[in-house]
Amino acid sequence: MKVTKLVSTCDIKDCPTIYATDRGTLLVQGESPTDHGLQIPAHETLVEIPMELIQKAIRDNLI
Repeated sequence: MKVTKLVSTCDIKDCPTIYATDRGTLLVQGESPTDHGLQIPAHETLVEIPMELIQKAIRDNLI
């Protein structure tokens, strides 16, 4: 899979980030919340990212 960084909230590796793949999908890097109370299948996960990151990606016409 080819991954391209689209947008991040900072320049170091441990920040919320959105990546595009050559599969026509997005990868999201963020915190893994544990206090959500949801039933998530074992093969899936949740990540939490700030709205600022989504707004920046939309504003910059990246998604």
